[in-house]
Amino acid sequence: MTEDKKKQAGFAMPEINFTTFILSLNSSALVHLGIQTDPITGGQTENLPVAKQTIDIFAMLEEKTKGNLTDDERRLLTNVLYELRMLYVKQKEKSR
Repeated sequence: MTEDKKKQAGFAMPEINFTTFILSLNSSALVHLGIQTDPITGGQTENLPVAKQTIDIFAMLEEKTKGNLTDDERRLLTNVLYELRMLYVKQKEKSR
């Protein structure tokens, strides 16, 4: 889809940077945790193995980007990772 068609269709694509990447990945994790509605299906489904894999990706990013992030980016990544880990534990306990 061209930029003009995206604008006509009402798409507002955010600038791609580290922050928007983290927020996008976070949304995906929340969908897989069954906490956020899937924007494509409109339903809520839980897929804990995929959620765990996404959390592991965040942990890898945290390790691999040490010393290369701004303070705001580092805080965002740390906070998102912490919150997702807590939500994962909660969802895992609920599904037992």
